[in-house]
Amino acid sequence: MASAEMLVKEINSLPAYRIAQVFDFVEFIKQKEVQEGCPICARHRDPETGELRFNAETISAFEEGDAMLRGEIPAKRFNSLEEMLADLDE
Repeated sequence: MASAEMLVKEINSLPAYRIAQVFDFVEFIKQKEVQEGCPICARHRDPETGELRFNAETISAFEEGDAMLRGEIPAKRFNSLEEMLADLDE
């Protein structure tokens, strides 16, 4: 059994008030990770919620990628890294 499965099994065996404490502890760890983790990564997270946040340029790049996936913007496609690198050399 994987570690996560074992953890879930153990948590499920606890009374409800202890499960709430485990949840609070997980939230604490996540918040601590944001605060103490990589300073670059921490700047991209909301300090209160821990949600990722990005600048306008990054959001625009995400939206452009999504539009390419939907076929709204033409995009080159490659079957391998070698094929992509060969295209760069041309």
